[in-house]
Amino acid sequence: MNSASSTVPAHVLGSDVVNLAGVAYLVGVDGGGTGTRLRLSTRDGRLLGQGEAGPSALGQGAEQAWRHIQQALQAAAAQAGIAELPLSQCAIGLGLSGASVVSQAMDFYARQPGFAVVALDGDGFTTVLGAHGGQPGAVVAAGTGSVGEVLRRDGSRDCISGWGWIVGDEGSGAWLGLKAIRHAQQALDGRVPAGALARAIWAVAGSDREAMLDWCSKAGQHAYASLARLVFEHAEGEGADPVAAGFVAEAVVELERLALALDPAAELPLALCGSIALRLAPKFSGTIASRCVAPQGDSADGALHLIRGVLQRLEQ
Repeated sequence: MNSASSTVPAHVLGSDVVNLAGVAYLVGVDGGGTGTRLRLSTRDGRLLGQGEAGPSALGQGAEQAWRHIQQALQAAAAQAGIAELPLSQCAIGLGLSGASVVSQAMDFYARQPGFAVVALDGDGFTTVLGAHGGQPGAVVAAGTGSVGEVLRRDGSRDCISGWGWIVGDEGSGAWLGLKAIRHAQQALDGRVPAGALARAIWAVAGSDREAMLDWCSKAGQHAYASLARLVFEHAEGEGADPVAAGFVAEAVVELERLALALDPAAELPLALCGSIALRLAPKFSGTIASRCVAPQGDSADGALHLIRGVLQRLEQ
């Protein structure tokens, strides 16, 4: 497995020049491809305000990321009644999609607008920190995509799955949607019987070859993930489609395999995040279910844990 050697974030900037005594505010950011969520707190952890803005995934550009982060920060400051918030008094922790791509992270740092300390890591790792209050634990996240992250008791960490919806992300909404569309195509060809699930997919993606090819040529991750709803609708109850039920059962197996790979010895608490993981949780086996705990916080909370830990290390 590809484990990092410590809990230190992927990148830290500003520690060589900053006056740590001048840091009065902590900022925690959760940024992805659809939006940015930010929390502003005092140095001692008292929450002051929250803000939201557009996407800050680094794959969409560093300039956009900083623009939306600053918009969210302005909203949080306004909520806190702070007219002007000096960035030089702020230490910011960020869990951003795309942070593991070094070129993207360096471009992001090159544009940093004047924060005292900037600590950047992936949003998956800040999700772990938030879910377990900064303590060791594992997270299985499955919504549109799927990924597992773990922070071990020895400080090592790992990321499993999350290879992307085209080639991986087993157990996710997009993965279920791809399985459903393939089944509908096979039913349209007459290779398999056309049951309730196939007919439901035809109603969305087209019931002839030309229409379905057109739908598939335009569909992306979110379009395929939207088909997962039909899989669940036809997997249970009177007249359930056995194909849909089989797909749901496969998703449970895949997420359980992910949980086991993160923590083979089953020593750590496990938090589930994302709509698909939460919907499948009641179907998990007893050994997995017994490890599940309610998340203490989210990725923005985890980003605050991240920057707080960095400051503590810099002060030592």
